Amino acid sequence: MTRVAFIGLGNMGGGMAANQAGAGHQVRAFDLAADALARAVSAGCQAAASVAEAVADAEVVITMLPAGPHVRSVYGEQVLKNAPKSALLIDCSTIDVETARDVGRQAEEAGFRFADAPVSGGVMAAQAGTLAFMVGCGAADFAAVETALEPMSRATIRAGEHGAGQAAKICNNMLLGISMLGVCEAFALAERLGLAAESFFEIANKSSGQCWSLSTYCPVPGVGPQTPADRDYEGGFATGMMLKDLKLAQAAAAQTGAATPMGAQAEALYALFAANGFAAKDFSAVIQLLRGKLAELT
Repeated sequence: MTRVAFIGLGNMGGGMAANQAGAGHQVRAFDLAADALARAVSAGCQAAASVAEAVADAEVVITMLPAGPHVRSVYGEQVLKNAPKSALLIDCSTIDVETARDVGRQAEEAGFRFADAPVSGGVMAAQAGTLAFMVGCGAADFAAVETALEPMSRATIRAGEHGAGQAAKICNNMLLGISMLGVCEAFALAERLGLAAESFFEIANKSSGQCWSLSTYCPVPGVGPQTPADRDYEGGFATGMMLKDLKLAQAAAAQTGAATPMGAQAEALYALFAANGFAAKDFSAVIQLLRGKLAELT
């Protein structure tokens, strides 16, 4: 049994912490939201009154926080000052690459092993323990990181040194956002041409247009495997979170001079959709914007 401190129990972190407890680990959890902490306790975690208390005797510290400033603050002001030097520190937040590198450097200078390990898979995968982790860490530390993440993971891949996990995440999600828009546009056009969605799905899924956004996460209800589209676009990966990742990608592109015109267009479309009041809807619901049927979203 491993002593795990889990900080950040939101939509993703709550399920992740529950899977750590379900694997038989002693999980001491903390979140500023009392209801989130209560859900973690009901899932088998122990409540901590603060970050400092949660990490005090931890063997593994896992954080799942909203943004880069939160990661800097939690690690700089709490984790590095209170966790045992032997603890393995893993940040699963999706943040900018520079912050991940800076926090990794600070952790190493303080004598800790650190990994940035953002995830792919969404809320359902967090609850099911089937997330994909993209890890930035020292090569010698990866085996320990992989073992620590195993209760929450279907795949754990080392992308490189500190910051590489975040780089992989924002590039992957930019690709996902772009491909979903392409799928949505194709279905919207097929509809206008009088082609049934079921027919187009079957044809495209066996043709050169096949992709994950089509075959696994179809944005049209009643077509293909069950997706958030079949639940009025509830659950899954919120538009606001996709927009956050696209903004991170565009910031990285501007910083490095990379040309990402499709990423920029994707950010603009998701920003428009979110501005219409749909930031909490699954990102595939953007099809209703392209179909001109926003009024059908509830």
